[in-house]
Amino acid sequence: MSDSPLRVLFCIGVNQNFFDLPTGQGKPVWDGFMSMLAQLHELPGVSVLGTIDDDRHLVGPSDSWPWTCYVLADVVDQSTVAAACNLFRTVQVGDHGLWRYMKIEARIGRPLPDPEPAR
Repeated sequence: MSDSPLRVLFCIGVNQNFFDLPTGQGKPVWDGFMSMLAQLHELPGVSVLGTIDDDRHLVGPSDSWPWTCYVLADVVDQSTVAAACNLFRTVQVGDHGLWRYMKIEARIGRPLPDPEPAR
């Protein structure tokens, strides 16, 4: 078994429940999302490599591809990937978990090899 970390693309979508909130009432969801993101960065065994936010080009709920935003990370093992996804259950937004307003899917793979330099 390899000691290499898993390369994980966390795909995050915004659910219809967020868009059903009255205009201007989404800040608690944003605060919950930022709390989740901070906890993800601090999770032992997770090294965040980068993020992409597509909220300017995708309007409305994202039930699947294309997602609203992405986090690319190296993660030590699958149980840590599951712990990262579980943050959507444990981070609270009012009386609800973050999962009421957003969803996450983890795609697990490995890095592509570095290309050979051109000669």
